[in-house]
Amino acid sequence: MATPGTVAFHTLGCKLNFSETSTISRMFEDKGFAVVDYKQAADVYVINTCSVTDFADRKCRKVVRQALRVSPQAFIIVIGCYAQLKPDEIADIPGVDLVLGASEKFKILDYVDNLSKATSKGMVAAGEVRQANAFVNSFSFGDRTRSFLKVQDGCDYKCSFCTIPQARGSSRSSTVGSVVADAERIAEMGVKEIVLTGVNIGDFGNGTEVIEGFKPKKEALFIDLIKELDEVDGIERFRISSIEPNLLTDEIIDFVSQSNRFAPHFHIPLQSGNNKQLKMMRRRYKKELYAERVASIKSKMPHCCIGVDVIVGFPGETEEDFLETYKFINELDISYLHVFTYSERANTPAAEMPGVIEVGERRRRNEMLRILSEKKRRHFYESHIGTRRHVLFETKDHDGNISGFTDNYIKVETPYDEALSNKVVEVGLETILDSGDVCVRLPEIIRIR
Repeated sequence: MATPGTVAFHTLGCKLNFSETSTISRMFEDKGFAVVDYKQAADVYVINTCSVTDFADRKCRKVVRQALRVSPQAFIIVIGCYAQLKPDEIADIPGVDLVLGASEKFKILDYVDNLSKATSKGMVAAGEVRQANAFVNSFSFGDRTRSFLKVQDGCDYKCSFCTIPQARGSSRSSTVGSVVADAERIAEMGVKEIVLTGVNIGDFGNGTEVIEGFKPKKEALFIDLIKELDEVDGIERFRISSIEPNLLTDEIIDFVSQSNRFAPHFHIPLQSGNNKQLKMMRRRYKKELYAERVASIKSKMPHCCIGVDVIVGFPGETEEDFLETYKFINELDISYLHVFTYSERANTPAAEMPGVIEVGERRRRNEMLRILSEKKRRHFYESHIGTRRHVLFETKDHDGNISGFTDNYIKVETPYDEALSNKVVEVGLETILDSGDVCVRLPEIIRIR
C-alpha cells in the first residue's frame, strides 16, 4: 500500500504475544498509521497467532473472517508461532495476504510498503526457525494499569509435547540494562504494574543473539535482573509470569519474600504429579522437587499465591497416574490451577507415543481438576477474609463496580469510583461474592499511592 492508513490488531495466546503485538503496533504508529479497534474497519489487520492453544487453525480462520466482514478489501497479515509452524497452511486461508515467520514479523513494515491483495494464495515470508536468533525488546501498553515486559524469548528445553522451540528458536534474552530502561520508560507512562514475560524467563541471561552451535557464558542470571528491577522508581509492582520449578532457586524465593516491589505470587508449571509422566514429558524435575519449592515459598510467605499448570490426558497416563497427580495437587498448598487437555502437536515426540487417551476421558480428567482448582482458589480467598491487602484497581467500570487484584493475586471489587482507577489502595477483604471475587471494604480515609 502506498500511504499509511488504519491498522487493527488481534492477539491469540500468551502474555508474550501481547507484548510483541503492542510493540509492532507502536511501529505502525511511528510510520503514520492510525491504530483502531479490531472490530472497526481498517486498511490492515494483523493477527498474532499461538500454537499452544487448541484449534489454532480454526481460531485463525475465524478471526480472518471477522476482519473481512467488517472491511472486505483490507489486507490481512498473520504472524506469530502458528505462522512459523504452518505458514503455507495459513496462506491457503481465504483472505490472508501475507504470512510472516518468527524472524520476519518485526520487519513487517518492510513488507507492508509493497503489499498487494492476494488473488489466490497469500505471500509467505517464513525462514527456518534458527534464523530467529536475535532478541527484540517488547512491552505492552494500552492498559494503563499493567504492562507485559518481555525479558526472554525462545527455549532450549525439549519437552516432548511442546512446539515452542520450533516456533521461537533458541533461548535468548535482553540485557539487564535494557530491561531496566524499558521498565523506566513504562513507569514514565503511568503504568503501576509490570509482568515479566518470556518463554522460559528463569533461563534469562543467554545474550541478545544466539549463534547456532555456540552458547556463550551467561553474563547475568534472573536473580540479577530482578534485583535491579526492584530499584526502579514509579513501578508499584513486578510480577513473575511463570518460572520453571528447577529454575526457581532459594535465592529468588528469598529475594521476593523481602522485596517491596515483587509481588508474592508465583506461577510454576507442574504438568504432572506423576514421575513416570514427567519423564515421558522430558521435564527437568521430579514431583518431589516441585513439592520442595512450594514448601519453601510458603515457609517464607504464607500469604503467597501459587498458580500451577497441569496437563491431563498425556499419552500413557493411566487412571492410577491421573489419580496420583490429583492427590499430589490436592495436598499441595497452592492457590489455583491452569488445566490443559493434552492435544497432539505435529512433529513432537509425544504425538508418536503409545497409550493414546480417549478424548472424552481427557475431558473428564480436565473437569475434575477444574473443580479442584475452584476449591483451592476459594480456600485461598477464604483464608484472607478479614485481612488487609493492597489492591491495584483497574481503570474500567464493570456494571457499576471497579475491580482489581491484591498483591497476592486475589481479585476484588467495590462500587465504581473513578478516583480509584490505576491507584493502589489498602483495603479490608470482607466477603466472597457469588461471582467468586472478594468484596472489599474501603477505609474512611482511602490510602492511595
